[in-house]
Amino acid sequence: MGLNIREIVPKKELDFRNLKDEIIVVDAFNALYQFLSSIRQYDGTPLKDKSGKVTSHLSGLLYRNISLLSEGIKIVYVFDGEAPDLKKKTGEKRSEIKRVAKEKFISAKEDDDVEGMKKYSSQMVKLDDEIIEESKEFLKALGIGVIQAPSEGEAQASIISKEGRAYAVASQDYDCLLFGAPKLIQNLTLARTRKTVSGVVEIKPEVIELENVLKELGITHEQLIYLGILVGTDYNIGGIKGIGQKKALKLVKEFKTPEKIFGSFEEELGFDWKEIFEMFYRPNVKKNAEILFPKMNEDKIREILLKHDFSEERVEKQIEKLKMIKGKSAQKTLF
Repeated sequence: MGLNIREIVPKKELDFRNLKDEIIVVDAFNALYQFLSSIRQYDGTPLKDKSGKVTSHLSGLLYRNISLLSEGIKIVYVFDGEAPDLKKKTGEKRSEIKRVAKEKFISAKEDDDVEGMKKYSSQMVKLDDEIIEESKEFLKALGIGVIQAPSEGEAQASIISKEGRAYAVASQDYDCLLFGAPKLIQNLTLARTRKTVSGVVEIKPEVIELENVLKELGITHEQLIYLGILVGTDYNIGGIKGIGQKKALKLVKEFKTPEKIFGSFEEELGFDWKEIFEMFYRPNVKKNAEILFPKMNEDKIREILLKHDFSEERVEKQIEKLKMIKGKSAQKTLF
């Protein structure tokens, strides 16, 4: 779910050439959810091997990351740790959404409604421990950095970027801006093209700069957090009923202080805005987290993909691509 301030946030298209040799920290859970919900079969069900195990995440990690590495981008994936208590409360709501989606998917399947199956199956996406651990192992085999956050992955990724140790954070969620990420890149791990009713559409990465956002909206970083709380975050899903993005901006600019902003909504709140503010303003993160890029492990790549019935020919082709990319990078470093 996450924060949605899409309508009021200024963004601009980004050329991949601008990212060459830059370190990008990726919100791992966000990317994995993308892969699991978008890389699917015709009826909306995820890709699976012969034993019925989901493989959509591996397909996404393989092809999308090799594509990014070929652009000269240095990638680091940051994984979530233990969810804060405040976020655990929202887990029940998400479970209910998945339960309802599953019922609707079953109904659509009985009616041979393929479009309905596609729609509801994406809402049933579940990221389990097996997928998470396998993803970490596979990323390391590809030679991509992996960092384990103590709590929220997007908070840790934002702090790494804020410390000046990465160019930007890659995520589809706007929450990173509330955590203080100076630059947020969207559409980076998505497919380069998407099929629509009117034809194939090119998907380009977009960058959102926090400094520019605050300047354009005429607010401070603290006020942006208040705005996010009004609209709704992972810590208070849905926010305050009837308050959309533009109305929230108007309220924040008009009342300025949180006491005045939230004071008129005491009966409608249903959450502690101070507690949520602290989650964003002082997140539980590891300072100066070590960034390491492991050596590519061909055997491990083969082992993981072939046990999941990936085509041996395609696997070897991707390994060759990866070796060429790594070779060019090593040559450049040498010179």
